[in-house]
Amino acid sequence: MTQNRSSAVMQQRSEAKDSFDDFPTPPWATRALCKMLIELGYPILDSRVWEPACNRGYMAEPLGEFFKEIYASDINDYGYADQDTICDFLIEWGADLPKVDWIITNPPFRLAVDFILRGLAVANHVAVLVRVAFDEGRARYEQLFRDHPEVLALPFVERVVMWRGVLLDPDVPVWQPDKKQPIDPDAPPVGKMVKPSTATAYQWLVFSKDHTGPTQKQRIAPCRKLLTRPGDYPPVPEHLRKPEGALL
Repeated sequence: MTQNRSSAVMQQRSEAKDSFDDFPTPPWATRALCKMLIELGYPILDSRVWEPACNRGYMAEPLGEFFKEIYASDINDYGYADQDTICDFLIEWGADLPKVDWIITNPPFRLAVDFILRGLAVANHVAVLVRVAFDEGRARYEQLFRDHPEVLALPFVERVVMWRGVLLDPDVPVWQPDKKQPIDPDAPPVGKMVKPSTATAYQWLVFSKDHTGPTQKQRIAPCRKLLTRPGDYPPVPEHLRKPEGALL
Protein backbone atom coordinates (compact mmCIF):
# COMPACT_ATOMS: atom_id res chain seq x y z
CA MET A 1 0.00 0.00 0.00
CA THR A 2 1.29 3.48 -0.85
CA GLN A 3 1.45 5.68 2.24
CA ASN A 4 -0.52 8.93 2.09
CA ARG A 5 2.05 11.70 2.63
CA SER A 6 -0.20 14.69 2.03
CA SER A 7 0.90 17.55 4.29
CA ALA A 8 -2.72 17.95 5.36
CA VAL A 9 -2.82 14.39 6.65
CA MET A 10 0.72 13.61 7.77
CA GLN A 11 1.35 16.60 10.03
CA GLN A 12 5.01 17.05 10.95
CA ARG A 13 6.30 18.53 14.20
CA SER A 14 8.34 21.49 12.93
CA GLU A 15 7.87 25.17 13.69
CA ALA A 16 9.50 28.42 12.66
CA LYS A 17 11.97 29.59 15.28
CA ASP A 18 9.96 32.70 16.08
CA SER A 19 6.54 31.02 16.29
CA PHE A 20 4.62 29.40 19.13
CA ASP A 21 4.88 25.60 19.08
CA ASP A 22 1.13 24.99 19.09
CA PHE A 23 0.49 21.24 18.91
CA PRO A 24 -2.22 20.28 21.45
CA THR A 25 -1.75 16.89 23.13
CA PRO A 26 -4.54 14.28 23.03
CA PRO A 27 -5.67 13.64 26.64
CA TRP A 28 -5.38 9.87 26.27
CA ALA A 29 -1.61 10.17 25.77
CA THR A 30 -1.26 11.89 29.15
CA ARG A 31 -3.43 9.31 30.88
CA ALA A 32 -1.21 6.61 29.37
CA LEU A 33 1.84 8.17 31.04
CA CYS A 34 0.12 8.53 34.41
CA LYS A 35 -1.10 4.95 34.42
CA MET A 36 2.36 3.73 33.47
CA LEU A 37 3.96 5.73 36.29
CA ILE A 38 1.52 4.28 38.81
CA GLU A 39 2.23 0.76 37.56
CA LEU A 40 5.96 1.39 37.97
CA GLY A 41 5.52 2.50 41.57
CA TYR A 42 5.71 6.30 41.34
CA PRO A 43 3.45 7.87 44.04
CA ILE A 44 1.94 10.47 41.74
CA LEU A 45 -1.47 10.41 43.47
CA ASP A 46 0.15 12.24 46.40
CA SER A 47 2.36 14.48 44.27
CA ARG A 48 2.24 18.01 42.87
CA VAL A 49 2.80 18.60 39.16
CA TRP A 50 3.54 21.66 37.02
CA GLU A 51 2.51 21.78 33.35
CA PRO A 52 4.59 24.73 32.03
CA ALA A 53 3.36 24.67 28.41
CA CYS A 54 -0.31 24.11 29.14
CA ASN A 55 -1.67 25.47 25.84
CA ARG A 56 -5.45 24.90 25.89
CA GLY A 57 -5.31 22.57 28.88
CA TYR A 58 -5.55 19.25 27.06
CA MET A 59 -2.65 17.84 29.10
CA ALA A 60 -3.34 19.71 32.33
CA GLU A 61 -6.89 18.36 32.61
CA PRO A 62 -5.96 14.64 32.60
CA LEU A 63 -3.00 15.35 34.89
CA GLY A 64 -5.56 16.68 37.34
CA GLU A 65 -7.24 13.28 37.33
CA PHE A 66 -4.14 11.68 38.88
CA PHE A 67 -2.07 14.25 40.77
CA LYS A 68 -2.96 15.82 44.12
CA GLU A 69 -2.30 19.34 42.85
CA ILE A 70 -1.56 20.84 39.45
CA TYR A 71 -0.04 24.17 38.47
CA ALA A 72 -0.58 25.23 34.85
CA SER A 73 1.31 27.96 33.01
CA ASP A 74 2.29 28.99 29.49
CA ILE A 75 4.19 31.82 27.86
CA ASN A 76 1.08 32.45 25.76
CA ASP A 77 -2.65 32.68 26.53
CA TYR A 78 -4.59 30.09 24.53
CA GLY A 79 -7.78 30.61 26.50
CA TYR A 80 -7.43 27.83 29.08
CA ALA A 81 -9.66 28.93 31.95
CA ASP A 82 -7.65 27.14 34.67
CA GLN A 83 -4.24 28.46 33.60
CA ASP A 84 -2.57 29.81 36.74
CA THR A 85 -0.29 32.32 35.06
CA ILE A 86 1.15 33.55 31.76
CA CYS A 87 4.91 33.34 32.06
CA ASP A 88 8.18 32.05 30.67
CA PHE A 89 9.06 28.73 32.33
CA LEU A 90 12.75 29.18 31.51
CA ILE A 91 13.32 32.35 33.52
CA GLU A 92 14.29 32.52 37.19
CA TRP A 93 11.12 32.68 39.30
CA GLY A 94 12.60 33.50 42.68
CA ALA A 95 10.10 33.38 45.54
CA ASP A 96 7.23 32.81 43.09
CA LEU A 97 8.55 29.37 42.09
CA PRO A 98 5.83 26.73 42.63
CA LYS A 99 6.84 23.85 44.90
CA VAL A 100 6.20 20.73 42.84
CA ASP A 101 7.43 17.15 42.59
CA TRP A 102 6.97 16.77 38.83
CA ILE A 103 7.27 18.77 35.62
CA ILE A 104 5.20 17.14 32.88
CA THR A 105 4.74 18.77 29.48
CA ASN A 106 4.80 18.63 25.70
CA PRO A 107 7.63 21.16 25.31
CA PRO A 108 8.29 23.46 22.36
CA PHE A 109 10.43 21.28 20.10
CA ARG A 110 13.36 23.67 19.74
CA LEU A 111 13.40 24.30 23.51
CA ALA A 112 12.89 20.72 24.72
CA VAL A 113 16.41 20.34 26.14
CA ASP A 114 16.09 23.67 27.96
CA PHE A 115 12.72 22.61 29.41
CA ILE A 116 14.17 19.33 30.66
CA LEU A 117 17.22 20.91 32.28
CA ARG A 118 15.13 23.68 33.82
CA GLY A 119 12.64 21.08 35.04
CA LEU A 120 15.37 19.11 36.78
CA ALA A 121 16.45 22.30 38.54
CA VAL A 122 13.00 22.88 40.06
CA ALA A 123 11.50 19.39 40.51
CA ASN A 124 12.54 15.83 41.34
CA HIS A 125 11.09 14.34 38.16
CA VAL A 126 10.50 15.55 34.60
CA ALA A 127 8.43 13.84 31.91
CA VAL A 128 8.31 15.19 28.37
CA LEU A 129 6.40 14.09 25.29
CA VAL A 130 8.85 14.17 22.38
CA ARG A 131 9.49 12.54 19.07
CA VAL A 132 11.22 9.15 19.15
CA ALA A 133 13.93 10.76 17.00
CA PHE A 134 14.68 13.12 19.91
CA ASP A 135 17.12 10.47 21.14
CA GLU A 136 19.36 11.04 18.12
CA GLY A 137 22.13 13.55 17.53
CA ARG A 138 25.53 14.26 19.05
CA ALA A 139 24.68 17.81 20.08
CA ARG A 140 21.65 16.70 22.09
CA TYR A 141 23.68 13.88 23.63
CA GLU A 142 26.32 16.33 24.81
CA GLN A 143 23.77 18.91 25.99
CA LEU A 144 21.53 16.45 27.82
CA PHE A 145 21.82 12.68 27.67
CA ARG A 146 25.53 12.30 28.54
CA ASP A 147 25.13 13.83 31.99
CA HIS A 148 21.37 13.50 32.46
CA PRO A 149 20.19 10.17 31.01
CA GLU A 150 16.50 9.48 31.15
CA VAL A 151 15.22 6.98 33.72
CA LEU A 152 12.40 5.77 31.50
CA ALA A 153 11.81 5.73 27.77
CA LEU A 154 8.15 5.00 27.03
CA PRO A 155 7.50 4.91 23.26
CA PHE A 156 3.94 4.66 22.01
CA VAL A 157 3.14 1.61 19.91
CA GLU A 158 0.30 3.49 18.21
CA ARG A 159 0.49 6.98 16.75
CA VAL A 160 -0.29 10.05 18.87
CA VAL A 161 -2.02 12.34 16.37
CA MET A 162 -1.12 16.01 16.86
CA TRP A 163 -1.97 18.80 14.41
CA ARG A 164 -0.92 22.40 14.60
CA GLY A 165 -3.39 24.60 16.43
CA VAL A 166 -6.21 22.08 16.83
CA LEU A 167 -6.99 18.87 18.70
CA LEU A 168 -8.60 16.31 16.38
CA ASP A 169 -10.23 12.95 17.03
CA PRO A 170 -8.45 10.37 14.82
CA ASP A 171 -11.80 8.63 14.30
CA VAL A 172 -13.57 11.72 12.93
CA PRO A 173 -12.81 12.55 9.27
CA VAL A 174 -11.90 16.12 8.31
CA TRP A 175 -11.95 17.93 4.98
CA GLN A 176 -8.85 17.80 2.80
CA PRO A 177 -9.09 20.06 -0.28
CA ASP A 178 -7.70 18.96 -3.62
CA LYS A 179 -4.60 21.11 -4.07
CA LYS A 180 -4.59 20.44 -7.81
CA GLN A 181 -7.99 22.05 -8.29
CA PRO A 182 -7.71 25.17 -10.50
CA ILE A 183 -8.47 28.42 -8.70
CA ASP A 184 -12.00 29.28 -9.74
CA PRO A 185 -14.21 31.15 -7.24
CA ASP A 186 -17.35 29.97 -9.05
CA ALA A 187 -16.44 26.26 -9.01
CA PRO A 188 -17.52 24.01 -6.13
CA PRO A 189 -14.70 22.90 -3.77
CA VAL A 190 -13.17 19.54 -4.58
CA GLY A 191 -11.54 17.30 -2.00
CA LYS A 192 -12.11 14.34 0.29
CA MET A 193 -12.81 13.47 3.89
CA VAL A 194 -9.84 11.85 5.66
CA LYS A 195 -9.19 10.65 9.18
CA PRO A 196 -6.43 12.66 10.94
CA SER A 197 -3.13 10.82 11.09
CA THR A 198 0.56 11.51 11.56
CA ALA A 199 3.90 10.27 10.29
CA THR A 200 5.63 11.12 13.58
CA ALA A 201 6.29 8.56 16.32
CA TYR A 202 6.21 9.88 19.90
CA GLN A 203 7.46 8.78 23.29
CA TRP A 204 7.49 9.90 26.89
CA LEU A 205 10.93 10.42 28.41
CA VAL A 206 11.12 10.52 32.20
CA PHE A 207 14.10 12.09 33.98
CA SER A 208 14.89 12.11 37.70
CA LYS A 209 17.18 14.47 39.57
CA ASP A 210 20.69 13.06 40.04
CA HIS A 211 19.94 9.89 38.04
CA THR A 212 23.02 8.64 36.18
CA GLY A 213 22.22 4.95 35.73
CA PRO A 214 20.81 2.95 32.82
CA THR A 215 17.55 3.73 31.07
CA GLN A 216 14.56 1.41 31.33
CA LYS A 217 12.56 1.13 28.12
CA GLN A 218 8.95 0.01 28.18
CA ARG A 219 6.53 0.33 25.27
CA ILE A 220 3.10 1.85 25.82
CA ALA A 221 0.74 -0.74 24.36
CA PRO A 222 -2.22 0.40 22.23
CA CYS A 223 -4.60 2.19 24.59
CA ARG A 224 -6.09 5.20 22.77
CA LYS A 225 -9.64 3.89 22.66
CA LEU A 226 -9.46 2.61 26.24
CA LEU A 227 -8.19 5.92 27.63
CA THR A 228 -10.31 8.33 25.57
CA ARG A 229 -13.17 9.93 27.50
CA PRO A 230 -16.37 11.64 26.32
CA GLY A 231 -15.69 15.34 25.81
CA ASP A 232 -11.94 14.94 25.26
CA TYR A 233 -12.13 16.36 21.73
CA PRO A 234 -13.70 19.69 20.78
CA PRO A 235 -15.93 19.98 17.69
CA VAL A 236 -14.12 19.94 14.36
CA PRO A 237 -13.35 23.58 13.47
CA GLU A 238 -15.18 25.14 10.55
CA HIS A 239 -12.18 25.22 8.21
CA LEU A 240 -11.82 21.42 8.48
CA ARG A 241 -15.48 20.62 7.80
CA LYS A 242 -16.81 19.67 4.41
CA PRO A 243 -17.73 22.90 2.57
CA GLU A 244 -21.28 23.32 1.39
CA GLY A 245 -21.65 22.03 -2.15
CA ALA A 246 -18.23 20.35 -2.13
CA LEU A 247 -17.50 17.54 -4.56
CA LEU A 248 -15.87 14.36 -3.27
